[in-house]
Amino acid sequence: MDMADNLGKVKERIARAATRAGRSPGNVILVAVSKMVDAARVAEAVRLGITDIGENWVQEAQPKIQVLEAQGLKPTWHMVGHLQSNKVKAALRLFDVIQSVDSLHLAETLSRQATRTVRVLVEVNVAGEATKTGFTPEETSGAVERLRALPNLEVMGLMTVAPLAADPEQVRPIFRTLRRMAQELGLRHLSMGMTDDFEVAIEEGATIVRIGRAIFGERKEEK
Repeated sequence: MDMADNLGKVKERIARAATRAGRSPGNVILVAVSKMVDAARVAEAVRLGITDIGENWVQEAQPKIQVLEAQGLKPTWHMVGHLQSNKVKAALRLFDVIQSVDSLHLAETLSRQATRTVRVLVEVNVAGEATKTGFTPEETSGAVERLRALPNLEVMGLMTVAPLAADPEQVRPIFRTLRRMAQELGLRHLSMGMTDDFEVAIEEGATIVRIGRAIFGERKEEK
């Protein structure tokens, strides 16, 4: 598996999707999601030019971050998975951005335990899937208002995980809905789109895409 080749193809696809939407590819942040990818390969990705890395679990991220820091590699680390309240203290130490703020309780815990301004995104369960966390679309406006009032939090935008679909066009309405919500709330960033649907997400306004398999290849068996 040639990671440099994979990364080049992903960047080309991002550029084409942005161009189709009349946008600059430079306005799309690529977060390489390294769930179940070993530290050596993550370090390789950073050396190839990746500036942002996403992790799903605090306990998996911690040793990787330590390995990369020992090599002088300091990408921007994003927490993109569900964050348990009892892991907040560690997450605040490890991550630069928390993309998955999915409850007021979590937001309040982050605010209370933070000793610096923390960049966060509000996770919205646009499709209402029972297996996913996040605010409902109806709850989101009020949640954003509450978060904006909390000390130590900078609300950057909204994040969603679209349902799995055989055709990415099936989830276009999900991305379109999130874009409209962000516009109404005056939020700049939209984190949406993964390996199977990131081009559609970019066409609908994604400013952050979270891509794992297309860069690192197929993962080992899930935990």
